[in-house]
Amino acid sequence: MPTRTAPDTDEVAQVRAFNRFYTRSIGVLQDSLVGSPFSLGEARVLHELARRESDREGAAQGMEGTELRRLLDLDAGYFSRVLARFDAAGLIRRDPHPSDARRQLIRLTEAGRAGFADLDERQVAAVRRLLEPLSAGQRATLTEAMATIERVLGGSERHRGFVLRPPRLGDLGWIVARHGALYAEEYRGDPRFEAMVARIVADYAQRHDPAREAVWIAEVDGQPVGSIACMADDQSEPGTARLRLLLVEPTARGMGIGERLVAECLRFARRAGYTRITLWTTSGLDSARRIYQRAGFTLDNEAPHDGFGEGVIGQNWSRPL
Repeated sequence: MPTRTAPDTDEVAQVRAFNRFYTRSIGVLQDSLVGSPFSLGEARVLHELARRESDREGAAQGMEGTELRRLLDLDAGYFSRVLARFDAAGLIRRDPHPSDARRQLIRLTEAGRAGFADLDERQVAAVRRLLEPLSAGQRATLTEAMATIERVLGGSERHRGFVLRPPRLGDLGWIVARHGALYAEEYRGDPRFEAMVARIVADYAQRHDPAREAVWIAEVDGQPVGSIACMADDQSEPGTARLRLLLVEPTARGMGIGERLVAECLRFARRAGYTRITLWTTSGLDSARRIYQRAGFTLDNEAPHDGFGEGVIGQNWSRPL
């Protein structure tokens, strides 16, 4: 598991600065949202009621007030005032629950649906104005960053697909940088580990024989999130390959990427004519170890390693092909 540490003062300040910038950029500090008669909180209530009505079953049922308030995490007093205002404006109606007359279901009226449609059009136009000055590349960067924020803070478990591809220009540098950063963050490694990875990558780039060696990049939503390499093992008998550079970003773990990368490496090694494959790792990398074991690797030997960090135990694993 990654080592968790308390956020430092600079990290907190950066998030607060981003919040101030973003809320100003999208205009939510104004009394009304995008020139409509509604505040941000009121707009969210209208949005959730309209979204429920977009489902045929939901339109028939409406929403209970407690469900709506809990969904939006609104203060009870504020939520009550919003509903009272919507009632007075004729935007909603309250009907008895079919199974319990003491409970109420909230639905939009025709006026409420018209009000939301106007608000929705205004919001779409505002976002278009925000994006228009940006190039296509800048818009892609922005939306990818937004998706990352949502995924990291929301803990989303939505299914995301991934692809494996050959490395492009810049990917080998990414492998070195991410190995160094993640090993330091999760296992308190020092710069010597990053230097070791850089030497492996340099060897691959300088002597690369596409019939005998390969690197794969795992990609999610257009971004690299993992890597692996199959290289000739110069320290073993002829016909031996070496699995190297396995990495999966924390945000992409649990998707099966590590297993898929290892499987692709083994398939390539067989096609290339290798009869055995080895790997070297350290004892603390439990997630990687489980992947190796499921792929048929067995531990050959282990010994203390003083190349980087303290208390590191190096391990050699292998399996026949």
